[in-house]
Parts: sequence; structure tokens; C-alpha cells
Amino acid sequence: MYRFALLFICLLFTTNHLLVAQTDEDAFFIKEIYNTALTKGKAYEWLYHLSENIGGRLAGSPQAAAAVEYTKQLMDTLGMDEVSLQECMVPHWERGEKEVVRIVNSYQIGSLELKALSLGNSIGTGDNGLTAEVIEVQTLDELDSLGFDKVNGKIVFFNRPLDPTKLNTFSAYGGAADQRVFGASRAAKYGGVAALVRSLTTRNDNVPHTGVMIYEEGIPQVPAIAISTNDANLLSRLLKKEPVNVYMSNTSRNLSKKKSYNVIGEIKGSEFPNEIILVGGHLDSWDVGGGAHDDGAGCVHALDVIQVLKRLNYKPKRTIRCVMFMNEENGQAGAIAYRDESDAKGEFHMAAIESDRGGFTPRGFTCDADKEIFEEKFRKITDWLPLLQPYGLDLKKGGSGADIARLKPQKGLLFGFEPDTQRYFDYHHTDIDRIDAVNKRELQLGVAAIASLIYLLDQYGI
Repeated sequence: MYRFALLFICLLFTTNHLLVAQTDEDAFFIKEIYNTALTKGKAYEWLYHLSENIGGRLAGSPQAAAAVEYTKQLMDTLGMDEVSLQECMVPHWERGEKEVVRIVNSYQIGSLELKALSLGNSIGTGDNGLTAEVIEVQTLDELDSLGFDKVNGKIVFFNRPLDPTKLNTFSAYGGAADQRVFGASRAAKYGGVAALVRSLTTRNDNVPHTGVMIYEEGIPQVPAIAISTNDANLLSRLLKKEPVNVYMSNTSRNLSKKKSYNVIGEIKGSEFPNEIILVGGHLDSWDVGGGAHDDGAGCVHALDVIQVLKRLNYKPKRTIRCVMFMNEENGQAGAIAYRDESDAKGEFHMAAIESDRGGFTPRGFTCDADKEIFEEKFRKITDWLPLLQPYGLDLKKGGSGADIARLKPQKGLLFGFEPDTQRYFDYHHTDIDRIDAVNKRELQLGVAAIASLIYLLDQYGI
């Protein structure tokens, strides 16, 4: 009995010693990841080209095609084992000429042009534009309560702001986006002739925000245009004092679908090549601005993760796959094509990490998975927190990302990279989402954070 107890103590001591040694080795390697990302990272350089030289990369546009070619060439230079293009058919919407939204013949202010952007998928007003009285609502339900008699022939103005009490601005955005996505069809259902939508941002400024809207089948299509928050506030104040007429003109149009591509590169795993760890972002962006935060940052995060691990001569056990998804903004055709082909091949994504919340200071990762396996696997990865928390990173339950969410039935863990959210919607879907809105150090810290999680996933699996 004594010998057994002594043997148990010796084994326990040896095991603990090995665990401590392994933890020290992990900590040193993660430190090297950070050092390399911060001193020899390429993300900012690559993002500059995407944002400023290529520009807004709306699916179906020449700029989107240029971005596909650029990122494929980058992958070719990174020494991956395989680089390929995956075909997908994407919507092709064109903004057309500059939009005009003008308050006309107001008793209080006369005529005044408002800062405006057509919403993605909106039809145009026709060559002559349209003029109508404006009616303001806060919610889709409020519009339903007004009915045909009060809405017919009017421009419906949706003016619900993002909830400023939400600490997570993505929650605030989610609580207000329905008016942008579905407002035009709901207005047309009751005879409305157009929709004006308050821009979805947490601050008051003169910058209009575009974004996707969806027409409901069987309901007439009417134009939908966003106006800046300052102009939305002005219009709302004016409506409390007098009836207001607005002139709207845009030439937006939907064209036939076009062929485009996801860009995919991978490093084959040496021990478990059939266990895939995906890292990616979406290559498309809206046509205004440069798509720097949304989602050029996510794309260069993923590319620079590969560059940093290669520079450190890291040989992964599992396959690390870098994916530039096409058409997240306007239909997710790339995500659907990727999921369909992956399922057809019987692939298993042990983990997938999406970066689509900007290039701001990293705060950690949100995590999601099929409910059958989530609790057990999430509990395991929280053992890594002592290695991540020194860098300000946390792991918590939450959503992952639009492009990887369809992989959930494969029963791996899905991660959403989570930077600080407070400034993201200052730039989201705007003309000012350009490289000068991105801090180089914050961007490279994001690379290091994602690479560190990939290293732990690769070393220990889940």
C-alpha cells in the first residue's frame, strides 16, 4: 500500500511537471507570435492595397474581381500547399448616379438637400424622381398599425435609432436593422411610394450608411434610401412642426448574376490532415469607401496569420485553411457554395474562426457550436484562458459569423473574433471606411490573437 501511494505521488508529480513544462512552451510560442505579428506583420500593408488601390468591392463588380486576383496572388506567395478559386454566382447590383434626397418648400427651412445613400438592392425612382409627403414611424409594427389609409402615397421614414444603452453595439445594430432590411416592402404593402431609413450607427453625424435591403415576393418594389443621423434628427424635428414633402431620385438597378469566387489556401496537417481549422473573412464590401474595417481587416487578419506562422517555421498537425468568402454583404453566395462543397466532400471543420467585426483592439472570441457538443468542447477550451488572458483575450459563448455559421452541422467549434465594438458602426457601410480609420497596431494585435488561438487548437484539438 505504501509503495502504491509513493508510486502515485511520483506519477502525479511527473504529470504536473510535464503539464507545467508544456504550458511554459505554449506561453513562449504565443509570445513569439505576438512579437512577430507586431514587428513583421503584413496585414496593414495588404489592407492599404485592398482599401485604397482596389476600393469598394461589391460582389459582381470589377473591384471584387480585382480583389479575388490580388488575394490569390498573395496566397501563392505565402508557400501554402494548395491555393484555389471556388466558383459562386453572385448578385450584381449597381448604385448608379449620385442619389438626391431633398426637403422641398418647407415653411421653416425652405429646401434642403440631405446626405443620402441608396440601400443595396434598391430599385431606382425613374428619371424624373418622385416627390411625396413623409410619414415617420419607429417600428415595422407601428407602420402596420397605421394601415393603408394613412400610408398610401407617402414616403415612409423609419427613424428608430440604435439603442445607446447596449454596451455591445452589435446587439444595438441587430435591434434596429429590420427597418433597413424590410422597411421598403412593408411600406409598399400599405401603398407607400418609397422608404427613407435612418442610418444604423451609434453616433450623430453627417455620414449616410448603406447596407442590404430585401424585397418581399409579391409586393411592389419601391426605392429605399438611407439618410445620415443628423439629417434624420432634423427631418423628425421638422415633422413635429409641419407636413414635410421630400424629393427623391436614384438610378440604382439589379442586373443579372455574375460568376465570382471564394479564394482558398491551405497548409496540410502533418498528423490530422482531415481535421480542418478555418480562418477567414469576406472579401466583398459595399461600393462606397474602401471596406477597410468591413471586411478588409478580416481578410488580412486571416492572410497574415498564415504569414506569421510560416515565418515562425510552424508545422501544423491539422490542416489550416484560409478562406476569403465572396458576397457576404448581399446574399452570402460564397458561404453557401463553400458549405455545399465541404459537405459533399464529407469534410470536418474541427474549428472555424471568422473575423468580421473590424480591425480594432482585440477583446477575445465568441464561440458557438451544435448544442449536442457545445458545452463539453467549450469547457475544454476555457482551460486555455491563462495563456490568452495576459493579452486581454477572453472566450465566451456567442455567435460566430455569417460565413461560417452554416458549418455548424459538422459539429466543430465556431469562433467569432471579437475586437472592441464601440467605434465599428461609426464606419460600417460608409464612404469613410478607409485605411485611415484603421490603427496599424490594433490590426496586427488582431492577427496575433487569432494566430494564438489557432496554435492552441492545432496543438491540442478539441
